[in-house]
Amino acid sequence: MRTHFERARAVVRGAVHGVGFRSFIYQLAKELDLTGWVSNSAQGVFIEVEGAGAPLRQFLVRLERERPPQAIIQSLEFSFLDAAGHKDFTIRTSEEKGAKTAFILPDIATCPHCLVEIFQPGNRRHRYPFTNCTNCGPRFTLIEDLPYDRPNTSMKKFTMCLLCDGEYRNPADRRYHAQPNACPGCGPHLEMWDSSGNVLALHDEALHLAAKEIRNGKIVALKGLGGFQLIADARNESVVMRLRQRKRHSEKPFALMYPSLELAREHCRISELEERLLLSPEAPIVLLQSWSPPLAPSIAPGNPYLGVMLPSSPLHHLLLRELGFPVVATSGNLSDEPICTDEREALDRLNGIADFFLVHDRPVVRPVDDSVVRVVRGREMMLRRARGYAPLPVHLKAPLPCVLAVGAHLKNTVGLSVGHEAFISQHIGDLETSEAHAAFRAIATDLPRLYEATPKIIACDLHPDYLSTKYAAHLAAHVKTPLHPVQHHWAHVLSCMAENEVEFPALGVVWDGTGYGPDGTIWGGEFLLAGEKSFERVAHFRHFRLPGGEAAIRQPCRTALGVLFELGGAAALDQKDLAPIRDFSGSDLAQIRQMLVNELQAPVTSSVGRLFDAVASIAGLRQRVSFEGQAAMELEFAIQPCVCEAYSFEIKSTSPSVVDWRPMIEQIVEDVRCGLAPGVISAKFHNALVEIIVAVARHVGQTRVVLTGGCFQNRYLTERSVQRLLEAGFRPYWHQRVPTNDGGIVLGQIVDAARNLSRAKAADRIESPKKTQEEIFA
Repeated sequence: MRTHFERARAVVRGAVHGVGFRSFIYQLAKELDLTGWVSNSAQGVFIEVEGAGAPLRQFLVRLERERPPQAIIQSLEFSFLDAAGHKDFTIRTSEEKGAKTAFILPDIATCPHCLVEIFQPGNRRHRYPFTNCTNCGPRFTLIEDLPYDRPNTSMKKFTMCLLCDGEYRNPADRRYHAQPNACPGCGPHLEMWDSSGNVLALHDEALHLAAKEIRNGKIVALKGLGGFQLIADARNESVVMRLRQRKRHSEKPFALMYPSLELAREHCRISELEERLLLSPEAPIVLLQSWSPPLAPSIAPGNPYLGVMLPSSPLHHLLLRELGFPVVATSGNLSDEPICTDEREALDRLNGIADFFLVHDRPVVRPVDDSVVRVVRGREMMLRRARGYAPLPVHLKAPLPCVLAVGAHLKNTVGLSVGHEAFISQHIGDLETSEAHAAFRAIATDLPRLYEATPKIIACDLHPDYLSTKYAAHLAAHVKTPLHPVQHHWAHVLSCMAENEVEFPALGVVWDGTGYGPDGTIWGGEFLLAGEKSFERVAHFRHFRLPGGEAAIRQPCRTALGVLFELGGAAALDQKDLAPIRDFSGSDLAQIRQMLVNELQAPVTSSVGRLFDAVASIAGLRQRVSFEGQAAMELEFAIQPCVCEAYSFEIKSTSPSVVDWRPMIEQIVEDVRCGLAPGVISAKFHNALVEIIVAVARHVGQTRVVLTGGCFQNRYLTERSVQRLLEAGFRPYWHQRVPTNDGGIVLGQIVDAARNLSRAKAADRIESPKKTQEEIFA
């Protein structure tokens, strides 16, 4: 039936003009009985296809696999949208408008032609780790300014030899105007350093020595395209534990790099879409279900998933081919810091972490970490948008004024709107350190400068104490540009709506750990009715207190005490048979009791993220965490399959409505006392959350339901919510190309600030900036 059809929109960039690409798309769509259109533009090939879910996904996989021989895909991004009712498939007239330099391409994984060259004896680029061409290699990490010409990149210090210059100037060569073009005779070179910066080996010998030391159980800091990675043998438990200790990374999962898809398949389940992602030009880290591989147990303790990527640069290909086994490939930093980009900086910041340094002399202009994705309900879900994706834009239905958005405090990104495009920066991270804040300021300056854009308004989070908010306020005052704070959860809703082209009105289900509410409390379990002008908080989870404030985020047992206190008062903290209460000494428990009774240092919250923590604690899974979201992840991983029961809850018909979770917690406590397995408790808890969404949606009566916020990184929660909403007659939407966590709220900030600017201009209340773009970002 037509109502079950979906629409996929794809943007393909690369060598896709004049190679029969549109004809190929037309024939593939016809073969799969899909409707829609394909069109050329200066920015690439735009495709819309519509039909049943399975043929759509086949189309996207086969598009890359069966493309015309001369077509080179540098980037393929797609989103699933509501069906538009296309009747046939057509080739539309090419769009001539749009500057070819409007988009800066991200770094692109090594193409098959360059891969052949680096492993071909006798080729002049044999084993050269900086081989690239027009179709692959660094872009975003070496561009200093536009237009994208060699003098405006970090390659300007390397003068091309006669052979490379000939390739560069030959229109028939695939290295024609390839700005990073180089060879062993004229380009960057490798060096192997010890921890003091002494040179141990050069060129290919440096790579051989690095491989030898990795085999010997050493940790090597490798300078990649976007900064440093820490590389270690993933089979060696002692070196992985040593890396954890040195990096202060006690339990957070490490990413892995495999030499080949075939070896990764031996250790992990890999679906067709996951295979496409691993082999794509973006080459992200993909979360894969593992088969209990013969790797170090502490790579991802207690986690059934492995974060897996394949080599994305010639340097990685050469190193992994030399090793022949998977390695830990984690960010070159201490926890909560941005990755190092300069070799001298790395010697200082990674001192005591890395034993050796494999470096090169091509400067990294901006730090870009690895992207992280997972597949949810047959769709790509972005968890961290960085290498391979940033800074490609999200296309918007309507043009917007120029807005600079500075994001939140955790998983920070920066955003900029230019016409129909919203450019989201690479992942910056948590603004917890001076290094992270410096990187944030640099990127907030860099993005408008690159696109020669002068913001008409600056958007930030409503939280007055966020460093990003303070920066935005200072910048807005300095350049006399309006400042527009946006409520955290409203930004989440608008981000998901903009990505999915959802029309108003819609019900936003926004669940996360924390966000500043207009009432001064900590929001996080919200149901927001999105209207044309603003939002209404139509429901939220019942409040409870967080004894110790920030300490409760690090100690789920504290959050559990706050939940139990809300359930039964001070007497509820005398239940010594419960894990969170047993975890505290008598004096500590007495202190927390006083905090709760006297309402001191115990802020009020409605957070579902914190409720996850409390349930994980009561179920005995986790009392303290070493990284954000750890307790919630372990609760998700504990789910016992095939459990359909759900705990009880109540919805109080107040204004706004209140979701009363107390019946659920009472039943969880009873199940714990009866010895019910944590996996069953977790399943019943997750199922109850899903039924809450359906019940509130029915109560509100809005068909379109948007799922957003960090809690929806949880695959089980998202997939079951979508399924139940569909069964109940609703139209659910969730994130795909934009992170559902705080890394995606810049898009919502942009949309709300632009809407506010339009309304204010209509009322003639906004003045134009007093300074030019050059003055603002000087």
